[in-house]
Amino acid sequence: MQQQSQQVLLERLKTKTAKIGVVGLGYVGLPLCLVYCKQGYDVVGFDIDQKKVNSLNASQSYIGHISDDHIKEALGEKFHATADFSKAKEMDALILCVPTPLDKFREPDLSFVLDTLEGLLPHMREGQVISLESTTYPGTTDEELKPRIENQGFIVGENIFLVYSPEREDPGNPNFSTSTIPKVCGGYSEQCLEAGVALYKHVIDEVVPVSSTRAAELTKLLENIHRAVNIGLVNEMKIIADRMDIDIYEVIRAAATKPFGFVPYYPGPGLGGHCIPIDPFYLTWKAREYGLHTRFIELAGEVNSSMPDYVISKITAALNKHKKSVNDSKVLVLGIAYKKNVDDMRESPSVELMEKLEELGAKIEYSDPHVPVFPKMREHHFDLSSVEITSDTIKSFDVVLIATNHDAFDYDLIEKNAALIIDTRGVYPKPSDKIVKA
Repeated sequence: MQQQSQQVLLERLKTKTAKIGVVGLGYVGLPLCLVYCKQGYDVVGFDIDQKKVNSLNASQSYIGHISDDHIKEALGEKFHATADFSKAKEMDALILCVPTPLDKFREPDLSFVLDTLEGLLPHMREGQVISLESTTYPGTTDEELKPRIENQGFIVGENIFLVYSPEREDPGNPNFSTSTIPKVCGGYSEQCLEAGVALYKHVIDEVVPVSSTRAAELTKLLENIHRAVNIGLVNEMKIIADRMDIDIYEVIRAAATKPFGFVPYYPGPGLGGHCIPIDPFYLTWKAREYGLHTRFIELAGEVNSSMPDYVISKITAALNKHKKSVNDSKVLVLGIAYKKNVDDMRESPSVELMEKLEELGAKIEYSDPHVPVFPKMREHHFDLSSVEITSDTIKSFDVVLIATNHDAFDYDLIEKNAALIIDTRGVYPKPSDKIVKA
């Protein structure tokens, strides 16, 4: 039975007659749907948000770097979106791409993963491969998903197959796409791994198999903790360089000319995105189960978490020098997405800066060509729309805070007309009386 279930699945994946279900149609799930469609698979996108489902079925994209035409093309091929989880029984593969945030205690919140799984369980059938892509701690797939699936009467590795394959999306990166970024995959068993590799190898240029789901889960955490730690280091170096009146960006550019042994990382106003501010906490939480204290990782987290307060202190000092206070000052925040040239707001440090400034009595506006209206967020609320950048607009603010350095901004116009600029991204190479590095 084991061999028959697996062989049927492998043959369907190979001949592209398999039906692929992607659960969670956000920045990870939707691009994955489009990649499978492009390769000729029947694809169903599942999401509990009916607005997303309706938008996609009407050929309307809600993600900036994915055009309406891409959605329309996919719909014309073999794609449709639904909120009806009962259709999961028709799928040969179910790929889970749902959020894994932190709760209010900064501990892993698996509610989206487990609620999604509970919604799918009644509709699972023999011969399916289930892949979790959501970032999580080592052991999640084996300890949380496997028992729930086997409680339905399945035997993982025999008549249903379970893998973990972490997403590696980088929205807005022109050099890499979903299909060209190598895909790590770990299975609960050898049979599961074989099914997982078959699931991805026909749509991803390179699949990287690892020995277990736990190894795959830790791989994803290492990738992002590596970035978090190095960003923490360079953020600390930024403060030291600033105190010594040295331009940290000049130093980084010079160091990056070394052809070996150095990788440039850049400071900023804090960490943003769905991974780097969150993933280290998943590992520190799990490490406590083994009696381990992740001091190095947590120290980097402390440095990165302190950056918004550092920026606020620089704003306060700069305004004070101009004989103004933060209270009642008009502040224009440039860029509220977490990284340049995208519309992704997840964990954006810009939002934290806006909240801190508002608490101090500042009057906040923002400008972001990628985010025309401040979106509904789980924890942050601003009733604001993006301000158009003109000479008169810039002149009307006491402070212009460059929080995200989108290419679309006219930095010459901003410099010419602003009374005071707080630059957290190294846009302006030379400080002046009105340009303050932060």
